[in-house]
Amino acid sequence: MYVRNAMSTVVLTIGPAHTLRQAARLMAARRVGAAVVLDTDTSGLGILTERDILNSLGAGENPDRETAGAHTTADVVFAAPEWTLDEAADAMVHGGFRHLIVLDGLEPVGIVSVRDIIRCRSTVREGASTSAGAQVSPIPA
Repeated sequence: MYVRNAMSTVVLTIGPAHTLRQAARLMAARRVGAAVVLDTDTSGLGILTERDILNSLGAGENPDRETAGAHTTADVVFAAPEWTLDEAADAMVHGGFRHLIVLDGLEPVGIVSVRDIIRCRSTVREGASTSAGAQVSPIPA
């Protein structure tokens, strides 16, 4: 199974000047755990995750004053759609993060998360168990 099969194609893109509150609202509205931060001045791509926002709040910072750019991870590991899920999982484990921006060439086309990988692997196992005659009980999300 490949990253293209697991990734979310809902890519929330924000600018570095967005406040953390604005970013959090947009992420919540789209039900995503990360946003791609596109800095048009530098043509750079970064990522802002729910954990970045949580760390800022935990440090007592004001989400209406703190910007996405100040909390963006700019040293990003990117995945390609043709990576296997094992390659993506290995990159996440080695890098200590839970999201990868998926690039097709230079264009962000998706984000893959640990949850996406688990969902795909669970679906594959569920299909194998069901076809073998076993009963599978769904786990509530």
